[in-house]
Order: sequence, then structure tokens, then C-alpha cells
Amino acid sequence: MKADNPVQQAVTWINDPLNWTNPGGIVDRLGEHLWISAAAVALGCLVAWPIGMWLGHAGRGGSVVVMISNLTLAIPTIALLTILPLTFLGFGKPPVIVALAVFAVPPLLANAYTGVRSIDPEARDAARGMGLSGWQVLARVELPLAVPYLAAGFRTASVQVVATAALASFVNGGGLGQIISAGFGLGISVGGGQILAGGVLVALLAILVEAILAVVERAVTPRPLRRARGRAARRAAAATGNA
Repeated sequence: MKADNPVQQAVTWINDPLNWTNPGGIVDRLGEHLWISAAAVALGCLVAWPIGMWLGHAGRGGSVVVMISNLTLAIPTIALLTILPLTFLGFGKPPVIVALAVFAVPPLLANAYTGVRSIDPEARDAARGMGLSGWQVLARVELPLAVPYLAAGFRTASVQVVATAALASFVNGGGLGQIISAGFGLGISVGGGQILAGGVLVALLAILVEAILAVVERAVTPRPLRRARGRAARRAAAATGNA
């Protein structure tokens, strides 16, 4: 293997302890990346979950959910990252968190709405028959039953945000993307290994988050619903295979 092979350079770079512990090293950048991602997803949840659950509870607004989801998906994250720093948010982490929160809204909103709308109407009628108000039905009946859907949306949004947070380096927002950006600053011949190492770290982090949240989603999903989803997935796979 040649000494200038980017793969070998990446392995050497990752195995250098100083690249982990130095200021601005992997440990620091990983902490920034996780903080930015967690704040963005939390902000997205604060906005999307109440709207989605209320629209689902009200039994209307499906077109609004689709419109908001399509609108937020149509806005490129990189465009928001270049526009928001020119506002009162300035450069740094705040515009990155807001931009990533916008990116997190579609799966959070859609799953919150779907989770509430998928509840058996007889469960709502029984709750109302017991004298529960609309808010009590939402809080005591619909919200607990919608938790598996909320978890699914949270999982999707979290993985997307973690993977996209590498773009924070464009506005000096920190995160693992700074490693990639610094590598490009050195040039491909010198920093190629660092660029590759940064990309691998982002990918591994996204895979790890996906694996952890998949376990969490399964844990909060009742067994009957797991089996129903499994049967639906098998039917979809069979239909695809027969197409």
C-alpha cells in the first residue's frame, strides 16, 4: 500500500491519540456534534409534536401536514445555513440548530399526526363516554397510544440531523464537519486522509444513533403492533417481489 493512499492516511490519522485529545480534536468535535444534533431535534419536537398531535386529535389538517412537510423538505439545509447567519442569530451554533430543526420537522410532524389518527375510534369514544374532555382524551389516551409513532419519527429525524450536522462547518458551527473542513484546507494531497476520517466518523455516528434508537423504538412499541408492522412489511416485500 502506498504511503500517500488516503485510506492509510485516514487510519493513521484516527489512530493518532493527539487527534483525539487535542483542543478541536475528535472528542471535542464529537461533543459539539452531539450537542448541535440534540438541540436541533429537541427544537423540532417542541414545534412539530404539538402541532401534529393536535391536528390528529382534531381529525383535520392532513393537507396542512403534507404542505408543511413538503415545504420544509423543499428548502435545502445548506441554503438555510447560509441565510440564517445573516439574521440576528449570527454565526456559530444557533443558526445551525435552527436550520437542522427545520430539517427535522417533516418526519416528526408526519408521524405525530399519523400516530394520533391511527388510534381506534372506539378508544376515543370510550374515553369521552367516561367524561374526559378533549384535552384529557389527547393526554391520557391518544398520546400514550401514539408513542410508537412518535418514537419512529424521532428516530428518523435524529439520524437525518446527525448525518446533516456535518454541514455546520460551513458557518463555523462546530461538529465533526470541522475535521473534514480542516482537511480540505490542507489540500487533498496532505489532508485527504483527514477528510476521509471525518467522513467515516460522521457515518459511524449516524449508524450508531440509528442502532440505539431502533432498540428504543422497538422497546416502546407493543408486541401486537410489532407483529402487525412485521406482517405489513412482509406483504409489501412480497408485493414488490411480484411486481
